[in-house]
Amino acid sequence: MPGLVVEEVESGWCGAVVCVEKSGGMHVVTLEDRRGRRRTFPLGPGFWIDGRPVRLVPPPPTAPVRPAGDLTAAGRTASGSRAVPGARARVARASRIWVEGRHDAELIEKVWGEDLRIEGVVVEMLDGVDNLAEAVRAFGPGPGRRIGVLVDHLVPGSKESRIAADVARGPGGGHVLVLGHPYVDVWQAVRPERVGLTAWPTVPRGQDIKTGTLRALGWPAASQADVAAGWQRILRSVRDYRDLSPSLLGRVEELVDFVTAPSE
Repeated sequence: MPGLVVEEVESGWCGAVVCVEKSGGMHVVTLEDRRGRRRTFPLGPGFWIDGRPVRLVPPPPTAPVRPAGDLTAAGRTASGSRAVPGARARVARASRIWVEGRHDAELIEKVWGEDLRIEGVVVEMLDGVDNLAEAVRAFGPGPGRRIGVLVDHLVPGSKESRIAADVARGPGGGHVLVLGHPYVDVWQAVRPERVGLTAWPTVPRGQDIKTGTLRALGWPAASQADVAAGWQRILRSVRDYRDLSPSLLGRVEELVDFVTAPSE
């Protein structure tokens, strides 16, 4: 399967198969386009080869299913993109990527930081999404001045989904893309085995997700300093994109593509 060129129907993404791996209990495939950019999709139906629908299935268990070793040594960035030795950071674009808070920003920096500097994309923190519509109006999005927003817990019926719909209908909504992952907090987008778990703990509704997670892990959780230390411990466990959930990987890649697309 590696090297096979396929197209993911829903997004139109076309690329060569780089690897197949198991993540979060399901198999996913990473496709690399002609510019060296990568996106990850769940295996199954919804792909085309030479204009014909196909169903992608995992290789036999004995076949290698994911790249191994250090990505830097293999000429890749932490996001899996082709490294560009000696490349200088591009002057910042007018377009921006917004995230809810510091932990989201730090995780994106660790995995996509090198790529974003080359593309000239600045990541800014929102401190929550309750005032997203107001922030969008103040920014004034338009051609060449786009906003990509990464939101936690963007699931049908949630407060976040309603805010995203309002922004899409509002002024400049055509130049704003709000995407998100299904997790209550971005901590859960890190593969749980990186911190010695088989799955992230279920924290009862009404209890703070971060302190509840730390207590379930048996880590200190009595203060904000404990929360900060716990997050840094989780962040240090992330080596590259292979340690993140596909539901986060795909959304960040889509946002990067959106804010770096040529102006209309």
